[in-house]
Amino acid sequence: MRKNKEARKKMWKRIFLVLAIYAVITTLLSILYKGHKKEALQVEVFAPKTEIFGISISQSIVVFWVIMAVVIALAILFRLFAVPKFKDVPHGLQNAIEASIEYIDIFSKGKIHDCSDALASYMFTLAIVLMGSEAAELFAVRPPTVDLILTFSLSLITFFLINYYGIKKKGIKGRIKAMSSPTPFILPMKILSDVSIPVSLACRLFGNMLGGMIVMDLLRMALGSAGVGLPAVVGLYFNLFHPAIQTYIFITLSLTFISEATE
Repeated sequence: MRKNKEARKKMWKRIFLVLAIYAVITTLLSILYKGHKKEALQVEVFAPKTEIFGISISQSIVVFWVIMAVVIALAILFRLFAVPKFKDVPHGLQNAIEASIEYIDIFSKGKIHDCSDALASYMFTLAIVLMGSEAAELFAVRPPTVDLILTFSLSLITFFLINYYGIKKKGIKGRIKAMSSPTPFILPMKILSDVSIPVSLACRLFGNMLGGMIVMDLLRMALGSAGVGLPAVVGLYFNLFHPAIQTYIFITLSLTFISEATE
């Protein structure tokens, strides 16, 4: 009992010490930036442009290129230095990697029974890239996923995969016949429905990611100088957990639409 009481006293002392330090820091910052004018919150649907070698390019594209370069570099390093050390009985990093790959493979084939390894690999890569894109906001960089052009581009890939696997499974005539079932008069509606899929996927992903970014910006503005460290803690949700949910939804919907095209 005495040990528990002493442990609780130490815990409360640490809490009060942290709160005291936090109060001192926020007070000093409020004094230093007393005359600083707060900027109005501005939300842009499209990312600002930047010039590279005289060519105007969206900043989201540049950030996305950087993220892809990092992912590719890590993949090469992993293949050169980690894979040769893999053992028959996995443990540590090998166990985590194999479990992740096995999960996405089982998940993809659960949605599409004759799913190819290439499709499962694409979904795994897509998950890594989307999570990496949103994590960019942790470094005070506008995430590429908060750009309607990028989300629409990813949705167009899903649209291509839907028709590719649909035609691969049934052929062109079979694909048209399936879209004309149960009556040919429904064909225009099925075509319109398929065309609306990339628009729906793009707007859903963009809207959710934009909402997370706006919440973080509003939090920083509302806290002002008192926002030392707190936005970073909240950012762990809006920049990691929340994007993981949206990535899961995007991949699930993509596989569902592809599955419907192959049935």
